[in-house]
Amino acid sequence: MTTINITVNLTPHSIQLEHDRVRLVEVLRDYLDLTGAKVGCGVGKCGSCTVLLNGEAVTSCNLLARKADGGEIVTVEGLAKDGRLNWVQEAFVETGAIQCGFCTAGLVMRTFWLLQTNPSASDDEVKEALSKHLCRCTGYEAILKAVRLAQSRA
Repeated sequence: MTTINITVNLTPHSIQLEHDRVRLVEVLRDYLDLTGAKVGCGVGKCGSCTVLLNGEAVTSCNLLARKADGGEIVTVEGLAKDGRLNWVQEAFVETGAIQCGFCTAGLVMRTFWLLQTNPSASDDEVKEALSKHLCRCTGYEAILKAVRLAQSRA
């Protein structure tokens, strides 16, 4: 048994892991019941599991939870405040960039990170950031529109 201490969406947690190979996405989904981050590919290539760890966008499916010990994590559930979606989430809804929703949380988190770190990201920088994600529904046009709308509100 390994114990980790993490802060998730501003709430501190001390979690006993069953073994050292527990992934961060499993802690979020199975231990904390935060199911926004999805397990798509399981190897960090599709981006569905993206969360923020200490201010950086990371794929939580290929990150051992013990590596996050002492860290601050923000999930898609942590972006909403007082029952209201944040500006990035709203932009995704307004532009129809949500489709089936499987990749949406990861895309929202990557967009939030990008616009926090680079509010005036160029088209190439947006495309580079989004290249870490796989969406099978939207064809990416709606996603790019969502990013631009969110950028205008940042």
